[in-house]
Amino acid sequence: MERKKLVFATNNQHKLRELRQIAGDRWEILSLADIGCHEDIPETASTLQGNAEIKARYVKEHYGYDCFADDTGLLVDALNGEPGVYSARYAGPAHDSEANMKLLLRNMVGVADRSAHFSTVIALCLGSDIHFFEGRVDGHIEQTPRGEEGFGYDPVFTPEGSALTFAQMDSDAKNAVSHRGRAVKKLMDYLLS
Repeated sequence: MERKKLVFATNNQHKLRELRQIAGDRWEILSLADIGCHEDIPETASTLQGNAEIKARYVKEHYGYDCFADDTGLLVDALNGEPGVYSARYAGPAHDSEANMKLLLRNMVGVADRSAHFSTVIALCLGSDIHFFEGRVDGHIEQTPRGEEGFGYDPVFTPEGSALTFAQMDSDAKNAVSHRGRAVKKLMDYLLS
């Protein structure tokens, strides 16, 4: 049986690898590069849901593929929800994970309340319909980075109930509890129902 094709509107190889692992062999997950989409789709919405929808609709309208897109934010309570929708470009437009993490830790110096959560919203354009799936994981921001796995803010985020940062977990352990893993599970449950 031929696997159904679905475009994941990303060129982020970390996200793509993570998602292909979660999806398994049920769907063939294509990247933007796989369909020849090399333009930078603007993320101009003020919410994670809005940005995910912009990206998914763009691919559907310009390339004709059923598509899903995600937007993820790290929301820190003591920073009024920052970096939030600007998580990937917190330290500037270069999407520099190391600079973003350093800025976050600088902004958290002397802050006692280190509670935070990651949120992922997935927008799925399937035929003419759009559906949304959200995953969230609560935790806290560490004083210093720990671990070599993962990407983004993973070295400074420890999920509730764990002594390990996301960057100290292997991909299976992270996918089992992460915001993206939870949102993707909802997406996959929907696609297989």
